[in-house]
Amino acid sequence: MHGYDLQLLPVTHPGVEQKATWLQIRQNRPDYVFLWGWGVMNSTAIKEAIATGYPRDKMYGVWWSGAEPDVVPAGDGAKGYNALVFLAPSGSGQVHKEILKNVHEKGQGTGPKEEVGQVLYNRGMVFAMMTVEAVKRAQIKYGKKPLKGEEVRWGLENLHIDQASIKKLGFDGFMQPISTSCVDHAGGRTATLHVWDGKNWNIQKDVYVADQSIIKPMIRTSAEKYAQEKKLTKRDCAKESQ
Repeated sequence: MHGYDLQLLPVTHPGVEQKATWLQIRQNRPDYVFLWGWGVMNSTAIKEAIATGYPRDKMYGVWWSGAEPDVVPAGDGAKGYNALVFLAPSGSGQVHKEILKNVHEKGQGTGPKEEVGQVLYNRGMVFAMMTVEAVKRAQIKYGKKPLKGEEVRWGLENLHIDQASIKKLGFDGFMQPISTSCVDHAGGRTATLHVWDGKNWNIQKDVYVADQSIIKPMIRTSAEKYAQEKKLTKRDCAKESQ
């Protein structure tokens, strides 16, 4: 569809041995390398790219291949590496200041203070925020009491975190608005790229939108197959929303 000649090169988990794979890359000299890995296989790939002379600015990672643990082990050689990102890797937001003041300065932090604002930290922080907001939203509907699982699910399926809410929560500047529903659990389909400069991630200006004409049919086919295998009854979102 887009004119690419795609070569798929599998990496055996956990991915600490990739010399044979990078020998193929050196021989084939692809225009780009896209990492679809997790954990140590990412930093290993970047180290092997350095060893074989493959340019890091031609390397791109999926969103779970673009955090500090993926690049820091490779040292300065990781400069120029690109990865998809949903949240700005920043520790300068109001929520970060509150965490440093009310948690770490009071000796209540359970992790290194230096990790506040890093990619993985921000992901966990945003996920925690959305969980709390979902419970709060569910309690508006069902009452301020301990909630049942399906009631929390309703809250997760009816999130509406707009720009005003983001600012009020102290998350202004490093996340996008999100709205979920029974038929749309994702709530958003955009991402940007960030580039590693040796010390920090730098967000690029372009915004990328997932191509739903390709993705939706794949999700539907996979979901229907799973439902048939597990003998699950499909939910009627239109009926539930009444």
